[in-house]
Amino acid sequence: MNRKRSILNRKAEPIAGRLGRRRVWATLLLIAFSSCFLKDYSAAYNQYKTQHYKQYTFIELNDLDEYYCIEELWHKESRWSPTAKNARSSAYGIPQILNMKEPNPFKQIDRGLRYIEHRHGTPCKALAFHNLKGYY
Repeated sequence: MNRKRSILNRKAEPIAGRLGRRRVWATLLLIAFSSCFLKDYSAAYNQYKTQHYKQYTFIELNDLDEYYCIEELWHKESRWSPTAKNARSSAYGIPQILNMKEPNPFKQIDRGLRYIEHRHGTPCKALAFHNLKGYY
């Protein structure tokens, strides 16, 4: 008997009360399901930007073999992050050059390429030096 009364009491409730409760449940379900299926696109966006830096470097070098060397070298140094900081020194940016304060990643790449050309001649020689000494 009590069961029938509770159903009857619920049905006797005003329509506005039922709609409000339904909206609350619908909102809660929407939040629960959307949090399960949301994707983090920040990693994809960072990889998208990294590909631009790599393309720019390839265009500047115009040599596939040298590009492979610099790609490996700068991946080891900074993972191509323009905000990478070395905890043990003042190295900063994609090429991890000491005392660099340049926030623009493309200017960091230009400066890194000039440094490698001045110090080692080619990116492959810089990579060979890095493999021996741990720095370039």
